[in-house]
Amino acid sequence: MYKHAKNIVTAGTAVEQAKGALIMIHGRGASAQSMIPLSSYLDMKDLAVFAPQATQHSWYPTSFIAPVDENQPALDSALEVIAELVKNIVAAGIPEDKIYFLGFSQGACLTLEYVTRNARKYAGVIAFTGGLIGKELELENYKGDFNQTTVLITTSDPDHHVPLKRVKESAAVMENMNARMHVVAYPMKQHTITNEEIELANTIFFGSLVS
Repeated sequence: MYKHAKNIVTAGTAVEQAKGALIMIHGRGASAQSMIPLSSYLDMKDLAVFAPQATQHSWYPTSFIAPVDENQPALDSALEVIAELVKNIVAAGIPEDKIYFLGFSQGACLTLEYVTRNARKYAGVIAFTGGLIGKELELENYKGDFNQTTVLITTSDPDHHVPLKRVKESAAVMENMNARMHVVAYPMKQHTITNEEIELANTIFFGSLVS
């Protein structure tokens, strides 16, 4: 089992001039660098972009719906990488309510797990095909109040990696913690990020941003 090194790819507006931040978390087998081009399809303005890189290109070794112990200590290490990144962004002058999170697949699961363990007002959360982590959801891990943070979870019906049942369970947990949930399941969608999903994210999160 592995511990993740601190390896962050940056893009977008320099953090000193940025009005907000976007944390982009890649999926299994992918890379931080592969996430950066996606930011160019988002109608975001004046955001600093941060993409952490998983050691061995995987945030944790097995399925996100396996018992949590089977994904340790990699999972805890991955959550620590995100926590440290958030701390550094805040230290650079961008408050948490100006930080967006975006993840795909394994990265979407990690995104949801991090924000729900650390619920507070964020700028927004975008999870392209993901759900909360664990064979059973350990509700005692999830603390805080999203304070009406908007959260988008998209998925396929069905998806071979992410059961729709877990997506709905995850959304219910987050809604109970005062998140404004948008859940969209596309019939027979491929396990990828589609133009339709990007357009939806733009409509919900970035359409009203002004420079």
